[in-house]
Amino acid sequence: MGLAFALGLVALLVLGSFLTYNALVARKNGVENAFGAVEAYLKKRHDLIPNLVEAVKRYMAHERELLERLVELREKASGALREGNPEEDFQLEGEISRLLAQVRLRAEAYPDLKASQNFLQLQAALTEVEDSLAAARRFYNQAVTDYNNAIEQFPGRLLAPLMGLTRKPVFTLPEEERARPDLGKLFG
Repeated sequence: MGLAFALGLVALLVLGSFLTYNALVARKNGVENAFGAVEAYLKKRHDLIPNLVEAVKRYMAHERELLERLVELREKASGALREGNPEEDFQLEGEISRLLAQVRLRAEAYPDLKASQNFLQLQAALTEVEDSLAAARRFYNQAVTDYNNAIEQFPGRLLAPLMGLTRKPVFTLPEEERARPDLGKLFG
């Protein structure tokens, strides 16, 4: 009877290990899938930025520094996406989001630009991408939260280090993006 109990306990531990392993792999793959969706929307946004900048350049000649910085960050972020470093991606994308918001706010001061069909189409496309990107970020953050919980809770905490699994970062807004924009400063 003691041998049967010991064998049953060992079988239960082995089964539990397999189930935990499979659950951790599924969570890790879920995070990678969610990050892939974020990357796809980021690439789409990066593809729209040069068109937006060209449309805006004619009207916002004295905003050249802002536009150049936006293009510079877009190129840097495109390279970072290929490297797959989420923390760097998140930092660069936060800066791009902040600059895009500034472009949109400053565009209000240019009636001809606001009336330009090309600009309006680009702005609508960018808004659609930003909305999709926000949804993808939420999905990614939920996948990361589930994954982080799984590797930090028992029994995943025992198996995760053996699998080389570590915490993943969530996509957060930089502090400056959380603050309300100062319109006086932008147009001053």
